[in-house]
Amino acid sequence: MPKRSLVRQGGYAVVIALAGLAGVGLAWGRESRPANTLLPPPRPTSLPAAAPIPAPAPPVAPGNAEPAAVAEGSACLRILTAVAGNQIRPATPAAKPETEDCRVVDPVVVEAMAVRTPSGPAQVRLLPPPTVSCELARAVSLWLDTSLQPLARGAFARELTGLRVGGGHECRRRNRQTQDQLSEHATGRALDIFAFQLGDEKQGGTVVSVERPNGLEQVRFLDAVRQSACGAFMTVLGPGSDTAHANHLHVDIQQRRAASSRFCQ
Repeated sequence: MPKRSLVRQGGYAVVIALAGLAGVGLAWGRESRPANTLLPPPRPTSLPAAAPIPAPAPPVAPGNAEPAAVAEGSACLRILTAVAGNQIRPATPAAKPETEDCRVVDPVVVEAMAVRTPSGPAQVRLLPPPTVSCELARAVSLWLDTSLQPLARGAFARELTGLRVGGGHECRRRNRQTQDQLSEHATGRALDIFAFQLGDEKQGGTVVSVERPNGLEQVRFLDAVRQSACGAFMTVLGPGSDTAHANHLHVDIQQRRAASSRFCQ
């Protein structure tokens, strides 16, 4: 008898508990949320409607992009052309497309670059105007303004007015070998400098030749130029490194294992 009584009492408890839950469910059905729930404030009518998300641009098939159009729209070229005195323009696409290994990303032609002088803004002309990648053009522009121009003024009390250059974009192998790796010139990421023009050549200006410096003053200037280049570029080669660089200074921006590493000879 006690066991049955316990069973009955337990059953009644279960029935009562289920009835209580049913009552809660009915109450929740009648009111979908508690009475004290706070709603977010309504959107102010003065705020404009949210702008629609633009659709992604369709992909461009390889080989269909126009190099000149890419250069005109690049952030690199916009930065350079925004500086008064820079004469830099997109390179005209070659009549015969280059191979993939010799293609320049964002090619530009550099005629002159702006530098700061005590008397105001000035220009350094590159003769003849080389075709290089815009990335290299930016590196050269910064080097000219922050290093070369102050070095020339400090060494000769004259302004740097020109660079005699060569070996911009050229699809070839290193040191013009037939079995070596491709040169950075192949992708427009290198430049060769043969001489530095100081002052106006027609008014008694000075030309400092990398191959044949004239006197101790020019030798020291070239040494300082070379040291500054080792900080501005990833690779610097010049007289004394090998026979292929006996008459010019080669600078490039070839990426290395570490961003801080340099190859300077």
